[in-house]
Amino acid sequence: MLTELKIENVAVIEKAEVTFAGGLNVLTGETGAGKSILIDSINAILGNRTSRELVRTGAAKACIRATFCGLPAAVRARLADGGYEAGDELLLYREISADGKGACRVNGMPATAAFLRELSVGLLTIHGQHDSQSLTNPALHLGLLDRYAQNEALHAAYYALYRELVAIKRRMDALTAGEQERQARVAALQNRLTELDDARLTAGEEEALHERKRVLDHAQAILDGVNAAHAALAGDEDDTPGAADLLGSVTAALAESARLDPALAPAAEQLQALYYSARELATDLADRRDAYDIDPGEQEQLEARLDLLYRLEKKYGAADTAELLALREKTAQELEQYAGGAADLAELGRRKQELYTQARQAAEVLTRSRLDAFAAMERQMVGALEFLNMPGIRFVLRHERGPLASAGQDKVEFLISANVGEEPKPLARIASGGELSRIMLAFKSALAERDAIPTVIYDEIDSGVSGLAAGRIGQLLRQTAAGHQVLCITHTPQVAAYADRHLLIQKSSRDGRTYTEIAPLEGEARVGALAAMISGDKVSEVSLANAREMIEKSH
Repeated sequence: MLTELKIENVAVIEKAEVTFAGGLNVLTGETGAGKSILIDSINAILGNRTSRELVRTGAAKACIRATFCGLPAAVRARLADGGYEAGDELLLYREISADGKGACRVNGMPATAAFLRELSVGLLTIHGQHDSQSLTNPALHLGLLDRYAQNEALHAAYYALYRELVAIKRRMDALTAGEQERQARVAALQNRLTELDDARLTAGEEEALHERKRVLDHAQAILDGVNAAHAALAGDEDDTPGAADLLGSVTAALAESARLDPALAPAAEQLQALYYSARELATDLADRRDAYDIDPGEQEQLEARLDLLYRLEKKYGAADTAELLALREKTAQELEQYAGGAADLAELGRRKQELYTQARQAAEVLTRSRLDAFAAMERQMVGALEFLNMPGIRFVLRHERGPLASAGQDKVEFLISANVGEEPKPLARIASGGELSRIMLAFKSALAERDAIPTVIYDEIDSGVSGLAAGRIGQLLRQTAAGHQVLCITHTPQVAAYADRHLLIQKSSRDGRTYTEIAPLEGEARVGALAAMISGDKVSEVSLANAREMIEKSH
């Protein structure tokens, strides 16, 4: 669960440190006090997209730190997979610079915002005040039902079959394309293969040709250098001795001296080694001279070959000979597929029928899991909604089986009848804002019992609700908080009265700047805050008494 949140230079919050407890944490404050900034900060620390506009005016950067404890096993496993310490406590850090840059850390080590988002899936979920409108979109209802059914394994098993079925259908479509189109494709492939085979390409050929071309382009200069070096070593045609001859004479003289004085033996051996090296080098240079004789015919052939390779690369969009060779193999493979198309098509047809049967069976298992889950969800939803002062409610699933798709064969939509005697209708047609808030809370309450997410945040879930229904929302949140940590931002005193921990968000002005502070409330301070929510700024003995009574009845 989320135990601590530290915020620095985020919008109007210069510095704030908030400690959360288990159970129901309620945050209250006047409109504009900074409650939305708190949600923005939590979203940022969870790796969601943010903006430099979040940085407090005049500050170089905004910093947000969050501490979580009692981590779920899935979160610890993801930390370990990412190379991070995976203990029972987790420290997340997010920095947003005024220049738009930022940084993330997990337990003090650098991380990416994407990794924070991965972790957040198992840590915390936020229900915003406008999320209730998503209930009016039938396209999202199947996802809600699947979350309640917890049928991920069944869907994965079905989807693996469906994906293979789609792949086979695509291959069959390709094989059964129009005969004229098929023949044109085969002809084009054969022409390409012939052209590439006629070129007799070899790996590394182009590099070798370019290297030989460089030699031929500079052959005379290279040959002049080789001749000069050979003459210096071996002598010239005028019987002028070369370095090797001179070394031979000196070697013989020093060898004679070394015979008389053994101390000269090492020097004589070194000199003799130099003599042999010079002789070998002179012979090697003599052998190499023939390689630099310019043959106009070779140069023309080399240029023609390079030109052919260039034209082929340009024609087929290849960077080098290696890519041409790869294209040749791909072309041959595609031709082979066409050649064996008829046999393949029959085999693919048999496999398609097998897969279709298996996928239909898996889809039916998935359907059954959804229908069974809805039976339990319907009982839970009706009970919760009746508790939330919506008596006589009917919650119905409109379900149709259809063609196989990525999510299965089901098309679903939630319908509701808010009044006795009325036929169930789509949520968008009958539910008011207050009713949608309560329906969404009932959904979230039902899902919370099944999800392993330890912390749930409700941002004004009581929007549009007052009186008895608001009090019931507080009770339901308190019940949900028995198994999960719940953070709730509310303007409703009936909800705030059920808090295990009450936090007040206040805005003030000093020296021409706006500041927001967050402070825990206990005892009479909490009573006073509830009384202010009941009666506004003019707190009276009556509102104080009402506040005390709310707190007493809620515990």
